[in-house]
Amino acid sequence: MAEPKSKPAVGWVYEIILRVFGIMVDCFFRDIQVRGVRHVPTEGSVILVAAPHANQFVDSVILMKILRPLDRQISWLMAEKSFQRPFVGTMASIMGVVPVSRAMDVAKPAEGTIFLLDPVNHPTLLTGIGTNFDDPMFKAGSSIYLPTINGESHRLDIAEVCAKERILLKSAPTHEDAFFQLTGKRTTADESSLGFSGSKFKVAPHVVQTQVYKSVFDRLARGGCLGIFPEGGSHDRTELLPLKAGIAIMALGTLAQGTPVTIVPVGMNYFSAHKFRSRAVIEFGDTVTVSAATVFDFQNGKKREAIRTVMSNISEALAAVTISAPDFETLNLIHAARRLYLTKNQLNEKTQRLSLARSTELNRRLLKGYTLYSQTPEMVSLRIDLQRYIDCLRILGLKDHQLLSLSYRATHFPAIFLLPTLLYRFGKLAVLFLLTLPGLLLFAPIFVLTSHMSRRKTAEALAASSVKIRGNDVMATWKILIAAALAPIFYISYTVVLVCLKNCNRTYGLISPGIPTSLLVALSLIILPSITYAALMFGEQGMDILKSLYPLVLSMIPNSSHAVAALLEERSNLVTKVRETVDRFGTEIFPDCDDINKWKRRGPKQLYTDFSPMAEVDELWKLDVFV
Repeated sequence: MAEPKSKPAVGWVYEIILRVFGIMVDCFFRDIQVRGVRHVPTEGSVILVAAPHANQFVDSVILMKILRPLDRQISWLMAEKSFQRPFVGTMASIMGVVPVSRAMDVAKPAEGTIFLLDPVNHPTLLTGIGTNFDDPMFKAGSSIYLPTINGESHRLDIAEVCAKERILLKSAPTHEDAFFQLTGKRTTADESSLGFSGSKFKVAPHVVQTQVYKSVFDRLARGGCLGIFPEGGSHDRTELLPLKAGIAIMALGTLAQGTPVTIVPVGMNYFSAHKFRSRAVIEFGDTVTVSAATVFDFQNGKKREAIRTVMSNISEALAAVTISAPDFETLNLIHAARRLYLTKNQLNEKTQRLSLARSTELNRRLLKGYTLYSQTPEMVSLRIDLQRYIDCLRILGLKDHQLLSLSYRATHFPAIFLLPTLLYRFGKLAVLFLLTLPGLLLFAPIFVLTSHMSRRKTAEALAASSVKIRGNDVMATWKILIAAALAPIFYISYTVVLVCLKNCNRTYGLISPGIPTSLLVALSLIILPSITYAALMFGEQGMDILKSLYPLVLSMIPNSSHAVAALLEERSNLVTKVRETVDRFGTEIFPDCDDINKWKRRGPKQLYTDFSPMAEVDELWKLDVFV
C-alpha cells in the first residue's frame, strides 16, 4: 500500500478557503460561543486534540476560524479514504491536510466464520470454519473486524497465525457484544450457544504510518499547529469513542526529538449539530503536561507505559471540556434537570438565563453527579419523575420554557387579554413572511435539493460506518457543501435569465434598456445573495414567533387549563426535588455547588477560574472571530 503524502498549505490559499467556508458556517449556525482560547499559545508547536467529532469537516472549519486572530494555521489529520472524494479530497490537499490510512477503511470480507473454542482456558485462541488464515492478508499486525452490533464493530488484533484455521490474538475480547459474537452466549456459564456456527468477519492488513508520523514531526518541528480528532472518525453518539493511541505517539515522538509541544484539549459541544441555525460551545481546556520521565520511558524501552500515561492524561483533559452521556435519554434528563435546577423559588418567576458556555458547564457537572450516584434510591426516583415530566410535555407538545410562559400568562392575564398579543404576533409573522418570501422563492430549489442530497449522503455514510447511530454527524457537512455548490449555479442561472429578459425587452419597464449588461450582471450577483441572506434573518425571527403561537393559543383554551395546571404543580415539586438532590450530592463533588446564585451571570469570578472568563469571548467578538 502506498504511503500517503502531504504538503503544507499556501498561506493565501488557506485564508481564502477559510473565509469562504467560514461564511457558510456562520450562516448555518445561529450562535457559536468560545471559552479558553487563551490556552492556545501564539507561537511554538501545538497539538489540538478535539472531541467529540460530531460534525465532520465543520468541526475543522470552526476551529480554524477561532484561531485565525492568533495567526495559527492548523494542519489537520484526515482519513485517506476522504481524499478519494473529488471535492473534499481536492480541498483537503489544498489546505495541507495530512492523510491517514485507517485499517477499517481497507477491511475486506473474508471466507468462513470464526469463534472462540475455549473462551475460559484459551480466550485468545481464535478458531475458524472454512477459513484460510494462510492468506497473506492474515499475519501478525493485521486486524479482524466483527459484524456491526449495537452500532459498533469490534476489532481483534492478530498476534500470530498458527494454522489454516487457528489464530492467536494479541488480547482476548472483553466487550460483551464481541464475546457474544464469538461464543454465541453472553457469559461463560450461559448454555444457549448450542448450534453456534461462528460469526462472519472482515480482515484488514497492518497499516504502516511511517510517512504520517514523518509529516507530523516535520510540521511540529517547524512550530506548526496540528489538529487531530483522536476518536478516529466522526460519529453522532452521545459519548466519546475510545481514543486512538496515535495522538500520544505523535506527542511523545515530537518531545523525544527535542521539540517542545503544547497539547490543548478542545471540547466540541453542539446543540442539535445537524440542524440549520443550531448552536455550539467550543471550549479549550488546560494544556496536557507530559513529564520528562514519561518521555524518558518512551525513549528507553517503555513505550507502552509512556503511551498509556499520555492517553490517560488526554482522556481526563477531554472529559473536562466535553459532555459524554451514555445515551440520548440520559442527555435529555440532564437538560431537563438543568432547567429545573435554575428555576427560582417562586413558581411564576422565570428560569435564570445562562450563556451557552455556562449551560454546557452546568450540564457537565450534573452529568458527572448523575453518573456517580445513578444507583442510589434518590437518583433512581428522580430519574423516574423527570422522565414522566418529559413525557407529559411531549404529549402536550410543549417545551419546558413554554410551560413557564403559560404559567405566567395564566397568573397575570385573563385569557381575553391575551387576544391582542396573539393578533400582534400573527400580524408580525405575516410581515416577516412577506419579507422572507422573495429569498424563500429564490432559494427554495436549493433548499429542496440540499435536503434530498444530504439525506442520501447521510444514508450512505451510515451504511458504511460501524459507529454511527443516525448519521447526523455528516448531515451539516453535506448541507453546507451541497448548498455551496448549488447556490452559485442558481444565482448565475437567475442572472442569465434576467439578462435575456432585459435584452428581449420583457421586463416591462422594471429594468431600463439603457442599463449596461455588465452592470446588470454585477448588481444581480450582489443583490440576489443579499436577498437570500435577508430572508434568512427575517425567516429566523418568523420561526421564533411561529413557535410561540401554540403555547399562546393553548393558554386561551379553557379545556387545557386543568392539564397545564397539573403539570405545573408536578414541575414545582420537581424543582424542589432536583435542588434537594443536587444539594445532597453536589457538594461532595464540587465544593462551589452550594449556592445557586453562583450561577447567575454576575456570579463570583472564582467559580469560573478553571475556564476562560466571558471577557475573553467579548474580545473574540471584537476580533471578528464569528463574523
